Amino acid sequence: MLLKLVPVSTNIRFIDYRKFAYVLSILMIIGSFWLYFSKGLNYGIDFEGGIMIEIGTEGPADIGAIRSVMSGLKMGDVKVQEFGAPNDVLIRLEHQEGLTVDEVVEKVRDALPNAVKGEISYRRTETVGSTVSGELIADGIMAVVLAIGAVLVYIWFRFEWQFSTGAVIALIHDVILTIGMFSITGLEFNLSTIAAILTIVGYSLNDTVVVYDRIRENLRKFRKMPMVDLLTLSINDTLSRTVMTSVTTLIALSSLFFLGGEGLHGFSAAMIWGVFVGTYSSIFIAAPVLLWVELQRETYDDAEETNMEVLPPK
Repeated sequence: MLLKLVPVSTNIRFIDYRKFAYVLSILMIIGSFWLYFSKGLNYGIDFEGGIMIEIGTEGPADIGAIRSVMSGLKMGDVKVQEFGAPNDVLIRLEHQEGLTVDEVVEKVRDALPNAVKGEISYRRTETVGSTVSGELIADGIMAVVLAIGAVLVYIWFRFEWQFSTGAVIALIHDVILTIGMFSITGLEFNLSTIAAILTIVGYSLNDTVVVYDRIRENLRKFRKMPMVDLLTLSINDTLSRTVMTSVTTLIALSSLFFLGGEGLHGFSAAMIWGVFVGTYSSIFIAAPVLLWVELQRETYDDAEETNMEVLPPK
């Protein structure tokens, strides 16, 4: 069934739209930076620090009533949201000067009966200090930077520096747009999101390497073919595989997004977005960048004589 989604042989001129793709990507990157610096991210307790209380109610919780009661405690920014089922509620509060965690939890326990009917079960209470949250942010940034740096070295050794430049530009593009997506949607940005970004880096790199492998093969095979035509041929050669991989991955991620509960919501949302931008960047960013950095054919001119030039099928 999936094989019918993309014909076995296609000739879509993706490279002809590279300038439009460049403009679109630059605008999205600028928009992501603007959103990040103007609106910021909805940091989870992992990064923001604070107190998190998870409760369960007998029936569906009235989120509005709970939020109103919590706001009346005058404890600063209080966030109340459903956590999975309608009777699961997550309350997040800022650290309170002059109050211990136990005292804050006691105040919440005293106030909640005014907003919740029936018995209330207190399932867990977590706290993260500002020092720890700052260290987690720094560690998360370092993890992403090291991952992209490792990709640069890997592609450089496996291919040439032009390929590594294209791969890293595509990966940075994907990471920035993912952060912009979290900023515009207001989804919680936490440690699982960092894990998702690292996974996106791996997914996008895998897709890019498949395209680059075919480009390298075709450079040896079609030594007189114009570079634009060769890149177009290479992308179309791998298009069926790219579409099938993306579709099957999206099916699994959609199940996580809709059925995985609040804990996996941010992770699965990031991954779904990452599949789209990773596929887009492999086709419209990573491959066309080879024209911009002027990939040299001389490296492949010493190919074996058995690699005779054959015109691609029409």
